[in-house]
Amino acid sequence: MANQLEQTPNIYALLIGIDGYKPNRLYKNLKGAVRDINLVADYLLKTLRIPSERVFKLTSPNPEVAETIETKDPEPTYENIVANFKAITEIAQPGEQVYIHYSGHGGRATTIYPELKGADQPDEGIVPIDVGDEGGRYLRDVELATLLKRMTEKGLIVTVVLDSCHSGGATRGDDVAIRGTGETDTASRNLESLVAPRQELVKNWQALTDGTVASITPGRWLPQPRDYVLLAACRPSEYAYEYAVSGKQRHGALTYWMIDTLTSSPSGLTYKTLHDRIGAKIQSKFPQQMPMLLGESDRFVFGVERGSLQYAVNVLEVIEEEVTETDSETKRVAKKVRLDAGMANGLSSGARFAIYAFGTTDFTQKNKQLVIVEIAGVGASDAWADVVEVLRQDKIEQGSQAVMLSAPVDLVRGVRLFKKEVGEKENELPQDIADKQDDPLKAVEKALAENGWLKLADAQQKEDYQVAVNQHGEYEICVGTPIENLLPALKIEDSDAPKKVVQRLVHLAKYQAIQELSNQFSDLTNQLEVELLTQPNWRPGMTKKPQPFADTSYLVVKSGENAFLRIKNTSSQVLNVAVLDLEPNWAVSRIQLESQERIFYPFNPNQEILLPLNFKLPDTARYSKGGETLKIFATIRQNDFRWLELPSLDQEIAKKAATFTRADNPLGKLLAAVGADVDELPEGFRASAIFDPSQEWTTKEIQLKVVR
Repeated sequence: MANQLEQTPNIYALLIGIDGYKPNRLYKNLKGAVRDINLVADYLLKTLRIPSERVFKLTSPNPEVAETIETKDPEPTYENIVANFKAITEIAQPGEQVYIHYSGHGGRATTIYPELKGADQPDEGIVPIDVGDEGGRYLRDVELATLLKRMTEKGLIVTVVLDSCHSGGATRGDDVAIRGTGETDTASRNLESLVAPRQELVKNWQALTDGTVASITPGRWLPQPRDYVLLAACRPSEYAYEYAVSGKQRHGALTYWMIDTLTSSPSGLTYKTLHDRIGAKIQSKFPQQMPMLLGESDRFVFGVERGSLQYAVNVLEVIEEEVTETDSETKRVAKKVRLDAGMANGLSSGARFAIYAFGTTDFTQKNKQLVIVEIAGVGASDAWADVVEVLRQDKIEQGSQAVMLSAPVDLVRGVRLFKKEVGEKENELPQDIADKQDDPLKAVEKALAENGWLKLADAQQKEDYQVAVNQHGEYEICVGTPIENLLPALKIEDSDAPKKVVQRLVHLAKYQAIQELSNQFSDLTNQLEVELLTQPNWRPGMTKKPQPFADTSYLVVKSGENAFLRIKNTSSQVLNVAVLDLEPNWAVSRIQLESQERIFYPFNPNQEILLPLNFKLPDTARYSKGGETLKIFATIRQNDFRWLELPSLDQEIAKKAATFTRADNPLGKLLAAVGADVDELPEGFRASAIFDPSQEWTTKEIQLKVVR
């Protein structure tokens, strides 16, 4: 979201979006892929100011929808996709960036490279618009690997985003769809590749995989990236969803939340930070989808360097006021500033910026910060901010640079009440149920009005949750798709059901707030080491050390087996550590790190622990697998993380104990706000983003899948 008139990145982009497919047996038309590409193109052209001649678009709209997106872009046929890959590789010069974004179906087909993959492992890849034609071809993973290898060998800096999957299934109604098919295409296909001769393709694949079939995890598309970044919509055997945002236009979840994060987050994101924030957003909507990040995760987004390079915006105007000092002398001090960024850059009220001394280019020099300002009013292309803290007495000059420190966080979540149409589709109702849905939804609306944690989303807002009535005459809560296994079911005839719906929504709001707690720009982030290790048959007394997982990007633990959490404080000071377990049943619990239970655990400099953990799914057929997140907090001050504990979603949240500590620091205040009793949060409460100039806390996450 930088002002980059003189800093336009040297980026070439290949953007491929396919909603409409030519007739074929496996791949149904989508409704959000072309919008994805237009959203990304808009960000590249307007925010990063990439020249239009450097942005190559291949799109295919869906001809079946009433609102057909008009496009003059070439069609994303197999031939055109390959030709554009080759053209960009030829044009771009060493040291320049190449950004590739694909939105559409991912496919699996019987391998045409059995010498590379064996008999059982399929080829995976992009599904071009003409895959159903006679002689139609996939752009297979073996070919894609060669195309990317050519780019990196030329010295190009490559980023690949794939908003698709291979493990999909049936479309989930009009508002939600899965990008992919669960079926492997066994049809006989054209064996000729336009990418390279077969011998070259085979040689490159063998070089990237060290010649072993086992080095590729099915569902991973490509070998482990060595010289580029790969951000994929989901992990193996998961779904990549597209859905109607706020009940309106469809987008891929990965693409939508990626652009939303880039336009509303602190500047200087690395791909790891971007992935973590997107993951939290998507998981709160679609628990079955977790984005996967591979390769140079510490490279900053749309940049060439590693680490956290921050962009800045100009100070356009400064409003000063005269103040009287104690000796009756007066001086002029800054009260407001106008910044060269606004709604078009994703700004919102409550965001905070640090303004640096004029001429500063190294924004890691915190002693050059003059004031902290908070956005009070946002225009289309500019914003007014109030000075909230003075750090130095130097004058703020026009042209000084402002760097975003934090974005506001709403603890109050938006709810949309959705009335369904009559019909036989999955998201429609039989006539007798449809006739009854008005009063139950009005009852929920009345219950919402009495709760400060929730508000009705208006037509212009993105809702966090949607409440509707299902085909069985029960309330359903949707986060993209209906949340499964909410027991007991709440019948619309039950007079207490609306109140219980609101209780569940408050629970979800708290859980989502905990998911999104992050402070990746803290100096402590690089001083806390965490990782999950494996030793499935471990028993107490064994001397063999646990080892890293074979695939560190996709951690899978069998229910009942052990894994090991390693935590190390590499700083020169004592850190107070707490570990939260965000469980698949929407519970949040603290993990005990020592024999004696503590609110937090002090770690001395260079102290390290290796803690055996046993992950187990509930003893019920409801759970065949579940996603789990370990959230590790490290703080300098003392904070009470008991505020964040939650029971499972089916249980009522108990009142917090009077003995819980309300720490008088930014993190402590937010913990108490998130954990406040259901009837404590006043209506309209808005928690400012956690802001602490001393950056005295950080958090890291480990995400894993527990399977039977």
